[in-house]
Amino acid sequence: MIRHVVFFSAKPGECPDVIRNELMMLAQIPHARHFEVGRNLHADQINAEAPDLVVYAEFDDEAALAAYKADPIYEQCIQLVRPMREMRIAADFAAS
Repeated sequence: MIRHVVFFSAKPGECPDVIRNELMMLAQIPHARHFEVGRNLHADQINAEAPDLVVYAEFDDEAALAAYKADPIYEQCIQLVRPMREMRIAADFAAS
């Protein structure tokens, strides 16, 4: 199984809830076995520049992740979210 984790922060003046709503369109892509978008609780006081949002998804394998990223909805989401985000960090790893 592949775990896909993406962190986002909103640009100044942008609303994280609007970004979250746009990111939720990714849930329509059928290749993920699990998908969610959550607001960061900002419970870690060490990192003052912590992200606002976290996307977490699970895929059966790298082929499913690649199919997810190739879906037209994925590109549509990028076009909507990119102008509103300050930072994006993504990581994919094989679950043991």
